[in-house]
Amino acid sequence: MSPKRSKPKGRGVHGLRQRLGQHFLASRQTLEAIIAATNDLQELPILEIGPGRGALTFLLAERFPSVIAVEKDERLANELEASLSERKIKTVTVVRGDILRVFPNRLALPERYAVIANIPYYLTSRLIRVLLESEHRPEAMVLMVQEEVAERIVAKPPRMNLLGLAVQAYATPRIVARVPRTAFLPRPKVDSAIIRIDRVSEKFFQEEGIAPDAFFNMLRAAFGGKRKILANTLAGLAGSKPKAALAITAAGISATARPETLSLPNWVRLARALNTKRKSP
Repeated sequence: MSPKRSKPKGRGVHGLRQRLGQHFLASRQTLEAIIAATNDLQELPILEIGPGRGALTFLLAERFPSVIAVEKDERLANELEASLSERKIKTVTVVRGDILRVFPNRLALPERYAVIANIPYYLTSRLIRVLLESEHRPEAMVLMVQEEVAERIVAKPPRMNLLGLAVQAYATPRIVARVPRTAFLPRPKVDSAIIRIDRVSEKFFQEEGIAPDAFFNMLRAAFGGKRKILANTLAGLAGSKPKAALAITAAGISATARPETLSLPNWVRLARALNTKRKSP
């Protein structure tokens, strides 16, 4: 008897999708929860990322004026286009490609739009930052993400983190619903959550008079040594440990504070204090 051949990696119904970190949403209840979270956005065109076979896409097409669906998997994109044609849906445009490569220049996005996406786990943090920091940013986002990531995005002190601060600086996030792993095929190893991100803009930076690049340079330096005190992690940015400690104290923060304990207003004061120290003779 000849030995059984093992199935090649990436083959079969879910192979490539698993390799891309994406899972098919198979729960009608969860699909309806996503739609319910978008009720006030129905005048806006939608950018959908990772539509798969279109379980959510078809519902979006019923409720929104137009949908641009970006799919990296060529096979799934072909299947989705065929299904759209069969259903005579003409308001959905399927774009083949990696969202990080095609956004925004290769997408015919209108001035105002919203994002709805079941984001592959490996892509979440980077994609959210790209969307928030773009000059053509969406007005709002409704995203399916790993539950742990959702918790990081809406975190408050003493559990602040770089992703949470980035999102909260640009927008207002909230968790809409928790989603069990049983809602997906194939089933992932973790639970998920639907998160809504509203009022996306640069208003925070404009009102506070802070440059985003300088702000995030400070955050990356601070969180690069998360288990260390701020006076140590910010020493390079300030020029020395004593100067960093002086700036931290000037911002009304304990010199022994750790980055995860600081709120967004704390970081604003610290950014100003560090900027002052850098300009001092």
